[in-house]
Amino acid sequence: MRTYDNDERAFKEITENPIILDFTNCKYCGTVHKILKEKFGLPEYYGENWDALWDCLRYLWICDGEILIEIHGFYSMNKDIQDYCEHRVIV
Repeated sequence: MRTYDNDERAFKEITENPIILDFTNCKYCGTVHKILKEKFGLPEYYGENWDALWDCLRYLWICDGEILIEIHGFYSMNKDIQDYCEHRVIV
């Protein structure tokens, strides 16, 4: 797994495997992006939009192991937030 240190451009180390994305009770799109930023250790410059997420994720993992991601609480979110996410992510 790729990690960088020492400045705001740094990816933070990810120590969870599986990575659990818990969207239970998310009421805003910004909350979804904050969870993604925290759990994936994204840098401070992460723009909290889908294009920025893909730009960051393509450089995130360079490893030999398997990384599992569990999504919890997706269907507990408001339908508008689900639709926002489903347009860009396969759930």
